Amino acid sequence: MKIGYVYSPLFLEHSAAGHPEAPQRLEAILQVWHDTHLFDKLVAIEPTPATEERLLRVHSQKHLNTIEQANRRGGLQIDGDTYMNKYSRDAAYLAAGAAINAVDAVMTGVVDAAFSLARPPGHHATRDLAMGFCLFNNVAVAAQYAVDRYNLERVLIMDFDVHHGNGTQDIFYASPNVYYFSTHRYPFYPGSGHWRDVGAEQGRDATLNVPLPHSVGNSDFARVFDELLYPAMARYQPQLVLVSAGYDAHWADPLGALTLLDSTGYAYMTQVLHAIAKEFAQGRIVFILEGGYNFDALGWSTYATVEALFGSSAIADPLGAPPRAERDISALVEYLQGIHRLI
Repeated sequence: MKIGYVYSPLFLEHSAAGHPEAPQRLEAILQVWHDTHLFDKLVAIEPTPATEERLLRVHSQKHLNTIEQANRRGGLQIDGDTYMNKYSRDAAYLAAGAAINAVDAVMTGVVDAAFSLARPPGHHATRDLAMGFCLFNNVAVAAQYAVDRYNLERVLIMDFDVHHGNGTQDIFYASPNVYYFSTHRYPFYPGSGHWRDVGAEQGRDATLNVPLPHSVGNSDFARVFDELLYPAMARYQPQLVLVSAGYDAHWADPLGALTLLDSTGYAYMTQVLHAIAKEFAQGRIVFILEGGYNFDALGWSTYATVEALFGSSAIADPLGAPPRAERDISALVEYLQGIHRLI
């Protein structure tokens, strides 16, 4: 099993004082992976910036112009959550390109799986707007690139960030070529992701939202993956699996709002995603970093993800088990099974 990672020091230069989407997020991942000698088992993939042509496949010219104008000013606060400094434009182009590079490495057989350790993150960025810490929608750029470059007809984007990926959903809402499956806290920022949102036009039934209440944890997510994601993908049969890998549903995350996952939960979700990739997509799977704001939890959860790809299942969480009991989501799972005809 060959697993690659994409990283550049430029991703550390995008920063703003006191902001939770900080360079320390990546530094924590790098430290854990270094201390555990995980890097010794991985293949480094060199990132290259996305071209304007590639970005325009999912973003408008107006959006690119906004980023360029902010860059010429040396950066600015785009909205209450989203910032740019003098390095952000280049980091964003490279983050989108890193997702493309990861797809290329997997599709050409250089590696079997890949993880893009890039920031700023992307899944809130819409066709026209940067928002929610995100400048360009990295996973959307990667998915559209896979469709264009490799003539794929069915790409899965599985988003397990605690926040709904409104930008990703909107970009592909009418497309049959990309299936968007999201687990997220609801109601919660950004306010999207209702179960009624199932896609439109040719993309109808290619969106599946799992809006979760607070206090859901490992066993709840396991049910969602086993009883909703897997049967949905057995029907869709994706040719490539992309993962919007946000780790802010960890119980220790300051922005996660009482979601109760730990690193063992992320390991299990990875095992299911990898099984889907092996059964339907020739094993091709790419993880693209999104959220996660407790630095220790982020480092160890990403480590558990990669080790799960290697086949390790018993990855104890150094932060300990979730401190509260989970709630029962049986009614939600059964309802969504009926809505999406998965029974």
